[in-house]
Amino acid sequence: MNAGEAKGVPEGSVAVGNRVRLPRGAEPPFTVFINGVEQSEGDDYRISGGEIVFRRPILKEKKLTGVRWLSMLAGIAGTYRKHETVDVQFTRVGKVELASDLPIHADEGSPADRHHDGRSH
Repeated sequence: MNAGEAKGVPEGSVAVGNRVRLPRGAEPPFTVFINGVEQSEGDDYRISGGEIVFRRPILKEKKLTGVRWLSMLAGIAGTYRKHETVDVQFTRVGKVELASDLPIHADEGSPADRHHDGRSH
């Protein structure tokens, strides 16, 4: 077991942060999902200052090396790394919307702020 796994981060994954900004104009009620599993406000996250703040870090898959990518292409290996996505259902101007794969941000003051494109459906 490596040091990352000892802290709950499996090998090949990285903890990118625990904050997600709510989409502009988003109003309650909020339903929050990690990898399609509904999360509970209070137990799993809280809403603070226009952000969803999770009690634990969100994990993303590290970039694949060329050798690993080629071995996957050849069918020699697969990938079983943690790659979590955050989706939020909310109301905007009276209409229910879903924002998928929202960007994850590190704790305030951390240089590990990640940028991923979130898509609203």
